[in-house]
Amino acid sequence: MSERAEPTTASRPRSTDGRRADVASWPLGLTGVGYGADYNPEQWADEVRVADIQLMVEAGVSIVSLAVFAWARIEPREGEYDWTWLDDTMDRLAAAGIRVTLATATASPPPWLSTKHPEILPELADGTVLWPGGRQHYRVSSPVYRDYVVRLTRAIARRYGTHPALAMWHVDNEIGCHVPHDYSDDAARGFRRWLENRYGTIEALNHAWGTAFWSQQYSDFAEVLPPRTAPTFPNPTHQLDFRRYSSDELLSYYQDIRAVLAEETPHVPCTTNFMVMAGSGPMDYYGWAPHMDVVSNDHYVQSADPHPERDIAFSADSVRSMAGGAPWLLMEHSTSAVNWQGHNRSRTAAESHRHSLAHVAHGADGVMFFQWRQSQAGAEKYHSAMLPHAGTDTDVWRGAVRLGEILRAIGEVQGSRVQARAAVLYEYPSVWAARMDSHPSDAIDPRAEAARYHHALARRGITADVVPPSSDLSGYDVVVVPELYLVSDADAANVAAAARRGATVLVTYFSGIVDPDDRVRLGGYPGAFRELLGVRTEEFWALQPGEEVTLDDGSTGTVWSERLHAADGTDAVRRFAGGPLDGGPAVTRRPVDAGTAWYVATRPSDEAVWDLVDAIVRESGVEPVAPDLADGLEVTRRTGPGASWLFVLNHADTALDVRCAGLELISGVEVAGALTVPAGGVAVVRERAAG
Repeated sequence: MSERAEPTTASRPRSTDGRRADVASWPLGLTGVGYGADYNPEQWADEVRVADIQLMVEAGVSIVSLAVFAWARIEPREGEYDWTWLDDTMDRLAAAGIRVTLATATASPPPWLSTKHPEILPELADGTVLWPGGRQHYRVSSPVYRDYVVRLTRAIARRYGTHPALAMWHVDNEIGCHVPHDYSDDAARGFRRWLENRYGTIEALNHAWGTAFWSQQYSDFAEVLPPRTAPTFPNPTHQLDFRRYSSDELLSYYQDIRAVLAEETPHVPCTTNFMVMAGSGPMDYYGWAPHMDVVSNDHYVQSADPHPERDIAFSADSVRSMAGGAPWLLMEHSTSAVNWQGHNRSRTAAESHRHSLAHVAHGADGVMFFQWRQSQAGAEKYHSAMLPHAGTDTDVWRGAVRLGEILRAIGEVQGSRVQARAAVLYEYPSVWAARMDSHPSDAIDPRAEAARYHHALARRGITADVVPPSSDLSGYDVVVVPELYLVSDADAANVAAAARRGATVLVTYFSGIVDPDDRVRLGGYPGAFRELLGVRTEEFWALQPGEEVTLDDGSTGTVWSERLHAADGTDAVRRFAGGPLDGGPAVTRRPVDAGTAWYVATRPSDEAVWDLVDAIVRESGVEPVAPDLADGLEVTRRTGPGASWLFVLNHADTALDVRCAGLELISGVEVAGALTVPAGGVAVVRERAAG
């Protein structure tokens, strides 16, 4: 099946392709494990700002993100700049030894701009205009808006490019967070250009989109619109390509700003904060990461999640993988409650410490919060901060000071890396395609399934990278492919090559079904992986909500089942028991040259997933970071030249033991053979060299 090359770096692992070779890959002057927050001094009187600097020193703050939403304060009227307050803040921070990641202040246009140019406002699929009054009320496809953004960016870069506090540029903020898809006329023009670049001819587009269906055939690119609100289901490939375009257009907005900064300050690294966490995913961050000098992420846990540590681990391992294993920066998370969920749960200081250190355990070299001082007014006034409304006589403040002490105590881990011999494959366009309408089941959730297998590996002490299928898989002995619905021929071959080299590969249901144009691979499912797995599915058997299937070992599955046939040489490890699929294969295993390929044709219970992962880990020979882990313990290892550090996080409500030896950095206690970690506690052990 013919396939075209992608027009951008989308779905590629991080490389140096988009990075400037002559720029630092970490904030300038930041040593140890960075610690700080978003700082918004424009909200406060000058005497408060003076006190802020003294309190930051007390808390051990070493880096702040500054001026994120300050456009209206910097440029209160078009062409008139007020730098005094920002000059003073930069000077005070420099005097205190605090580094600054200075924002371009473009994340929220000032009222005068949207009043003068209402054509910059974004639109929803139904034509609704998103008006000022919140933030991110701009369309990145607007040439008018980009001109204003470039002008402001250049002014800030020229004023502060040589300031001694400047460590890094913070481009915009959470790009695409509120408006990942704009359906305006500007976006329509941009989408058409993108499609012409991707397809070349309208005939190629018609073939890819299957426009013979429902009389959708186009005679010219000028006829194509964004997938605006339609009477019924829009063309799925049309929807998918618009999501690809939108991610690329948002990235091009970042690149325009970055180009100005690179011209004015070629020595200063740039970043923008990703949002790799549960509930997010409209941007293809694997395609964005090569264009970041430093990869940064914002992460917020869901109050309703009974196991938030699992999403922290999955998200952090994803960000580390996007960074190519290099240290990355946690630019935002919360000290306690947020303001934007339906029910916002507060956290104890111990939880905040554990969640912060979990990111460090998975490769972060900096921990930052939103925000420094809790706002007195505005939409985020109930979002927690390092310094809360109640002031310094609070558990939140004392916890923030204590976290600063802990991060200084473990500062020697800076620059070390996390190594993984297991990989969970994950790709944004495949997720977008799998989650679209008109599919066999609305319960398909590739991110949730990927996180389940990631956790099953973690609970056994196996660290996993989270990488796209185009990545170099040669260093992995375990490769899990959960619900990889859309896959190219080359990426399917890459997975098969990993098995032939000796890896244990496990593929789940609803994988390999369509090509990059969202066209079904004919001949039986799972399409691209049929030959590797030695199976053929003639029909999906999607399950209804609450419905289960039983397997012959007594375990159960939900969401999905299949009428599956196993070829000669493929063993049925588990079979369906009872019901219309009685006796049919449910879990299969096939030897493939030096490795093996497993297939799972249902969504097993968590316990059954743990058993499956135990089996493939034993088969692969991958050793855990620490042996015999109790439930509730999470362990990772960071390694550097001549040293390694074991991070142990106890998510249980009782004290638990782990086998290790060395110096525990937080307490300063020597460990000989075993360490007891208190309930909810964290330990970081500089491991004793063997012999």
